Amino acid sequence: MSWQAYVDDQLVGTGHVIGAAIIGHDGNVWASKNLSLKAGEGAKIVNGFKDSASVLSGGIFVDGQKYLTIKADDKSIYGKKGAGGVVLVKTGQSVLIGHYNETIQPGQATTVVEKLADYLRENGY
Repeated sequence: MSWQAYVDDQLVGTGHVIGAAIIGHDGNVWASKNLSLKAGEGAKIVNGFKDSASVLSGGIFVDGQKYLTIKADDKSIYGKKGAGGVVLVKTGQSVLIGHYNETIQPGQATTVVEKLADYLRENGY
């Protein structure tokens, strides 16, 4: 399956995220739909997994929007803005990003992104 197919079918296609992307550990976008990272955001996202204190204190930027970080560790970063938010999950080679709005429960978005990340980790990605 291509990276774009994972974004289209396993993330956005579930209806539990409205936008998604997969980026490499270098911050470059591998695939995306309804989500566009601005210059430098990918690298800052990847760095947030190494330096959780920076994203906990300064928030996380995705698609030009700042999100209040509500969880950050070396595997997951969750951000909130109003009733929407973002779920970022690191795998061995990539970072999955899911964006949800007020019509989607945060837990639904989190489950979809975390499950795909688990699958990719189990398969060496």
